[in-house]
Amino acid sequence: MSVPISKLNGVKEVHSLILGASPVEQLPIVAIYGVSENRFDSYVLQKGDYPKAGEVILGAKIYETLKHPKSIHVSKKEYPVSGVFKSSIGFEDGGVVMPLSDGGELFHKSTSLFLISLSDLGNSAAIVDQINRMDKEIEAKTTDAFIDSYNQFKIIQTSSDVIGVMAFMMGILGIVSMMSMVVNDRKTEFGIMRSIGLSSWTIIGKLLSETLIIAVISFGVAWGISEGILELIEHADKFQGYINGEITMAMLVKVFVVTIVMALFGTLMPAVYASRVDPMSLISKGNQ
Repeated sequence: MSVPISKLNGVKEVHSLILGASPVEQLPIVAIYGVSENRFDSYVLQKGDYPKAGEVILGAKIYETLKHPKSIHVSKKEYPVSGVFKSSIGFEDGGVVMPLSDGGELFHKSTSLFLISLSDLGNSAAIVDQINRMDKEIEAKTTDAFIDSYNQFKIIQTSSDVIGVMAFMMGILGIVSMMSMVVNDRKTEFGIMRSIGLSSWTIIGKLLSETLIIAVISFGVAWGISEGILELIEHADKFQGYINGEITMAMLVKVFVVTIVMALFGTLMPAVYASRVDPMSLISKGNQ
């Protein structure tokens, strides 16, 4: 490279960054940032000091998650926590920042990317073109272009949401089909219940309560199996130190609510059908 980037006309400052990810304490994967000293000012400290060699600062979110640690283990090496910073960028607020030299030692690279501050943003296209012509191995992008690349992660998130909704609807259809067969097999029973004066709401309530009991038992079994699988993964040599799965209480509550809603909603239509058919018709068809 004939001319350093920092010497280009219109370039105010150049920041070096090393980006990586690593297990941190009980967390299976955390963003790690190795940054040059002139980059530290972009991290607004809430407490403590900027890190010296061998130290780190933590984003406010991960600091709370780890219960205010004085030191952390990153990839089996311990680093004292010198301070806590707050960032408006979500993934930075949940990350670990260390000096560039420590990041290079941890990830075996000198730099992942450069952040360039310009005196005049209007010249960004020209400067990007200059940098790209310096070296074929360097690819310069404007902030907008980088954000467009980052937005690919949003596509992944949207896709997972769509798959989740499809799985939810397929679950409901499966329950409707199963309960329809149950109702068909118990026509005589429902006919007798109607003929002795039981109301439609009583029959609906009976079917919903049966489904609720089955859903709760199924949830408990699935929870136990999941905990067992996570325990096996945690102690597997292949994944040791990289995956530390945990089913949180918030996740349990969400899954439980979805399970109950899916089961009751899927049962409602067959239950209403069973409660409204003429009792004599049910008895006669059940005896055929």
